[in-house]
Amino acid sequence: MSPAALPLEARMAELTGRHVPFVKATVVRARRPASARPGDTALVLADGRVEGFVGGACAEATVRVQALRTLRSGESLLLRISPEETADGTGEPVVEEGAVSVANPCLSGGELEIFLEPLRPVPRVVVLGESPIARALLAFGPVLGYEITAVSGADGITPEDLAGTQALVIASHGRDEVPVLVSAVRAGVPYIGLVASPRRGAAVLDGLALDDEQRARILTPAGLWIGARTPGEIAVSILAEVIQMVRGLSAEEADMAPETGSVTAVDPVCGMTVAVADSTPYSDGGGDERRWFCCAGCRAAYEKEPARYAKADTS
Repeated sequence: MSPAALPLEARMAELTGRHVPFVKATVVRARRPASARPGDTALVLADGRVEGFVGGACAEATVRVQALRTLRSGESLLLRISPEETADGTGEPVVEEGAVSVANPCLSGGELEIFLEPLRPVPRVVVLGESPIARALLAFGPVLGYEITAVSGADGITPEDLAGTQALVIASHGRDEVPVLVSAVRAGVPYIGLVASPRRGAAVLDGLALDDEQRARILTPAGLWIGARTPGEIAVSILAEVIQMVRGLSAEEADMAPETGSVTAVDPVCGMTVAVADSTPYSDGGGDERRWFCCAGCRAAYEKEPARYAKADTS
């Protein structure tokens, strides 16, 4: 059975176990003739895939856009979808505290209210080494609520081993550093910290089979400068730098979410904003610019008369 074919509860557990972020979308109210019913549920992944059912193709397109925005902000949201114009009459989403109302002209009628709950994994921090600093890092895990795990580099660590890891800290005093650093860079681990003196750290970086841009992703000496001296204090400075990275990225994504939230485009037929994803209907039939659509119906209308919709804006 493919992962997407698992029952949703099992699929949620599988995604959580692999530290994969997703949004749980649950229909809480439906006004006929909407095809969804209260309790219908879907999962929206970061790449735009929707697994489950919360309505037809048009409703799903709106859920995808708003779910990806909540995944970036980390805040739950009540989404109201209706074929009628929003209260302000502009056709733009109406944002309230904890809710957003979206006019979806492609709906065949009815109205949906869907609760979007972003489920982002607890930050996972991997620590290599058995030094006092490494032990202090592991001790702080329960306090922060982070998943801090000790690993051994004796047998090598591959990029696959680091999947879902937000931070890697190497505090092994020169043991097994090089292959793990290279694997972490290639795995795209957001934070890579090497505990070393400035001189030794620079020497390690110079010897890595990486380009300058890749070397720049490795922070050494690891940690914020707070005058730390003891292993515990150094561990605090490193975790402060990790927190800065984790929360800094979240804040930046949250600031971006109202405007972008994800890569989006405007359906030239109905005017809806849609997320550009592998599952989003698109057409190259109207010229040299690809167009994306909320559903196959809008794509068919566009391909029948592309000139009519040629001036639609995209974003």
